[in-house]
Amino acid sequence: MALFSIDTNGQLDPHLKQEWLLTNGLGGFSSSTVVGCNTRRYHGLLVAATNPPVGRVMALTRVAELIYLEDDAPDHPHELSVNQFRAGFHPHGWHYLRRFQLDQTARWDYDVEGIHITKEVQLLWRRNVVGIRYTLESRRPRKVRFALAPFFSLRDFHGMRHSRDTNFEMFSKGCELKVSAYNNTAILRSDAGSFLTHPDWWYNHYYAIENDRGSEDSEDLYSPGKFILECEGERNSITIWASIGDEGPFDWDEQLRLRASATTAARTAPPAASVAGKPSLAAASPSIAVARLVRAAGDFIVSRKMPTGGEGSTVIAGYPWFADWGRDTMISLPGLFLVTGRFEQARQVLSVFAQYCSEGMIPNRFDDYTNEPSYNTVDASLWFIHAVFEYLRYTGDRATFDKILKPACQSIIDGYRKGTRFHIKMDEADGLISQGDAHTQLTWMDAKTNDVAFTPRQGKAVEINALWYHALKLMGDQTLAKKVAASFKQAFWISPHGGLADVVDGSPSNGEYPHRDLSLRPNQIFAVSLANSPLTDDQQRAVVEVVRRELLTPMGLRTLARGDSRYCPRYSGDQYHRDSCYHNGTVWPWPLGGFLSAFLRVNGQSPASIERARSWLQPLIDQMLTNCIGQVAEIYEAEEPHRMVGCPAQAWSVAEVLRLAVELAM
Repeated sequence: MALFSIDTNGQLDPHLKQEWLLTNGLGGFSSSTVVGCNTRRYHGLLVAATNPPVGRVMALTRVAELIYLEDDAPDHPHELSVNQFRAGFHPHGWHYLRRFQLDQTARWDYDVEGIHITKEVQLLWRRNVVGIRYTLESRRPRKVRFALAPFFSLRDFHGMRHSRDTNFEMFSKGCELKVSAYNNTAILRSDAGSFLTHPDWWYNHYYAIENDRGSEDSEDLYSPGKFILECEGERNSITIWASIGDEGPFDWDEQLRLRASATTAARTAPPAASVAGKPSLAAASPSIAVARLVRAAGDFIVSRKMPTGGEGSTVIAGYPWFADWGRDTMISLPGLFLVTGRFEQARQVLSVFAQYCSEGMIPNRFDDYTNEPSYNTVDASLWFIHAVFEYLRYTGDRATFDKILKPACQSIIDGYRKGTRFHIKMDEADGLISQGDAHTQLTWMDAKTNDVAFTPRQGKAVEINALWYHALKLMGDQTLAKKVAASFKQAFWISPHGGLADVVDGSPSNGEYPHRDLSLRPNQIFAVSLANSPLTDDQQRAVVEVVRRELLTPMGLRTLARGDSRYCPRYSGDQYHRDSCYHNGTVWPWPLGGFLSAFLRVNGQSPASIERARSWLQPLIDQMLTNCIGQVAEIYEAEEPHRMVGCPAQAWSVAEVLRLAVELAM
């Protein structure tokens, strides 16, 4: 039985707003809505990663399905497709759709005048290939003409295609089709029927989500003709394989077995409920909630070329538009890899970033086109140290730790002490880490447009110094850690009702700091959630209560308290307006992991606190059936109904929900 099953019963809403995602382990993907209507520029049947995990190309955008029954007029087929234009929808294929299912494949069940049609989409593992299989079943033999028209944009997946600036070339022979534009060539093959050439453009496909985001919202798509299947009988099928490059044909069931084998083999944890005292997946079948989260976690783990040659693993920060980011990878690593037993892949990920360590910093991101690393974050390197020690705790792999990982950790400590890029440096006066200036955004709250920094946090940020203290304790520098703990309390503590300041700036004078940003944000929770806290027990309890009272929502933590003048209740509009709200109220799921860990900690993991934590986590698990099916989004609007916005599938959201779901035995 599929992990996700949705009865649509011929309705457009709410299924037009529900998305689905399949991934291929390279950074490529297939995605659209449950009814098959593309509402983003990123929706398509094959988005190929030509330079894994980046270089992504929208290879095959959609396929139009037309069914001609023996009594139908030639110009009045039954159409399964759904497209949106400014004037409305055409055709209205949702009327025939009865059910959508998602697991290793995406599946649609249609009913057209007594003919049951099953459509399945499979994205091949570690290949830029998609298969679309149609099965037609009837209780009695009927003559059917089934036409499938592929539509192409063959563009960079961030771009848009317009007929006026594009010349497509195409070649067809029998059941094979080649379509080229610029330097991209898509190859399609069917296992039945023939191809009928009929070049055509469909203009102004409207992408509603792009409109909401203030982006260009319409595109022209090219169709070179139709695959035609003439059939009669009780059961017939046709499969189309589409690829970038000359690959195929493939065996459908064998490819599914290869995917299942590859993903199962990646899990190398021993069959125990915990590893070194850390909760992990048991050998027995997990709950349906955990099974769904494990499936989601696998979507983000992809291949990347190692700096020393060969291939390793990395983490796509989110679909559809992110590549691999250092900060997101390190925060996600315990949930994506360690809890799920992907120890070898965790070793590869940490080793890749260790080898890229430069001047005491790991990269925050790799360029979408050149793969070159960018060093522009203050927290990724400190989260790396946390992830390294979690890896050691789960695996006991001293060889990798001592030879590769610990030296990288030490270089980070040394780099932060003496100073590195972007004014990242320890203040000798108090031992705290300061960073940035008015023009840089180095923490995770990094929104900046037109040189406007919407959450300026230069100076000594609370979560950076919580991570700094944690890292010093892990690395065994007890003397400096003791100094940092004393300074941390002096610098950041406000009161039991205010918790911790978000940022302090300058060096202390007579025990006071010249500037303290008292914005009430979720960053303070990490001073409690990390295993080593610089706060007293009473202070920890106060911080948890402040965050609960002011920031907790069913979808995660608000990034700013409601009473603040900068608070944004809604998230929409162009890049400038969205970025102004990105960290000023908008709800993020991933910090909920830190909050729940902190809440359980200050309540001694009592049965009552565990039940309360479960109740707070459950809404994020439930929304996997209502937004992007099988995924947890990047962000949600600050006010009810907490509309999903931003990236529909985010690694650290899934990772933290999974980590807590396993810990709470949900």
